[in-house]
Amino acid sequence: MAHGRFDNPIVAALAGVKDFFRKQDLAGQLKDTDRIDGKRCLVTGANSGLGYALAVELARRGGEVIMANRRQLEQSEVRARKDSGSHNIYGRYLDLSKIDTIHDFVNKLKIEDQKLDIIILNAGVALPKARKTDSGLEEMFLVNYLSNFILLNLLLKRNLINNFKYNPRIVFISSDSHQGSSAIDFDEFGEYFDYGVSKGMNYYSYYKLVLNTLAVEFSRRLNSDEVKYGVHVICPGPVHSNIIKEAPWLLRIVLGGIFSIIFKKPEDAAKAVVYMAISPDYEGRTAEYLHMFNKKQMDEKVYDPAAGKKLWEQSQLVWQSVDSKAISYSF
Repeated sequence: MAHGRFDNPIVAALAGVKDFFRKQDLAGQLKDTDRIDGKRCLVTGANSGLGYALAVELARRGGEVIMANRRQLEQSEVRARKDSGSHNIYGRYLDLSKIDTIHDFVNKLKIEDQKLDIIILNAGVALPKARKTDSGLEEMFLVNYLSNFILLNLLLKRNLINNFKYNPRIVFISSDSHQGSSAIDFDEFGEYFDYGVSKGMNYYSYYKLVLNTLAVEFSRRLNSDEVKYGVHVICPGPVHSNIIKEAPWLLRIVLGGIFSIIFKKPEDAAKAVVYMAISPDYEGRTAEYLHMFNKKQMDEKVYDPAAGKKLWEQSQLVWQSVDSKAISYSF
């Protein structure tokens, strides 16, 4: 059976303490002159926390930003415009736990011919127990993994990622907790399992390993001859966000205390992500990993071409089994 790095959410949170004090080798590389004027950006899960901070910072640097949220569309858009000083921010409905909304989101972009230059796949959930979605898939599997596969495939199929005048970038928000997770268990891939708090934490880090493997496979497929798309992965480090909002109340209080004392504010954690997404340092590069502002290698299992190929094939099969509008798209 698949397993992740941590079983205990408090232990996982405390593992971020040393990250808080870790030297940031590339922290000075993000310059005020790094601008993205005229570039169109997509940030998923942008109504709060890291996603919101990313949307604001990208807009400040000249980007036209689509905030893809499943709640608080109007409120987050108004607030982000005020905080960034830019009117080029637009809230759009996207609920990654509902596959139909992914189709609707992409269809609207196609109708408006809105090609994307920068995509930051930030949305994610951490659940205290298993929850079945309308599709029959478990919510953490769908939101944290499969919906990213579906979204990117649809965007590519509909020719909505601009690779003509600009080397576009796709950044997967991940976690260094993926290190040490088990190899992908394809026998149980996509199946629904009940779990509680401990296994939920365990699955969270495991699905980050699955997500990172997908990122490398996308990079491999999109850049077979030359780098046309920069596909990268980053762990922004411990972020004080509302990801624990569904945890049991006592655990929420304990973790909230750790978060408020040790973890980074979202606007500070966002800087490393913005650096990877817009800096000239990453022009013409792909399949890179940052742990905050430090270069690092991901778990070696992530780079296995055989695992990447099988993950792609299995992801297609699961998608097709739950979605009549699934596409069979290979590249």
